[in-house]
Amino acid sequence: MSKIQNPKPKIQNGLPLIRASELSQYSFCHRAWWLGTVKKIQPGNQAGLIRGRQAHTRHERQVRMATRWRGIGFLLVGAGSLFLIATLFWFWLT
Repeated sequence: MSKIQNPKPKIQNGLPLIRASELSQYSFCHRAWWLGTVKKIQPGNQAGLIRGRQAHTRHERQVRMATRWRGIGFLLVGAGSLFLIATLFWFWLT
């Protein structure tokens, strides 16, 4: 197992900064947090972690695309509604 290279940033009073991801890791498995934070040992399953990151990246792209399509759908429904109202109003006038 290799050592983690990035040092923890310190806040003003010299205490280490605790990130939300560390709290999440600790709540999931305090031993894994201790090994990574205190002993500076990276997990041995790096290939699985890389695949997980890639899967999360793909999922994020899919969610963003779905959000865009939903927005486009709302715009089209709004435009269609306005067109329908304008058409009905036109026929009512004539």
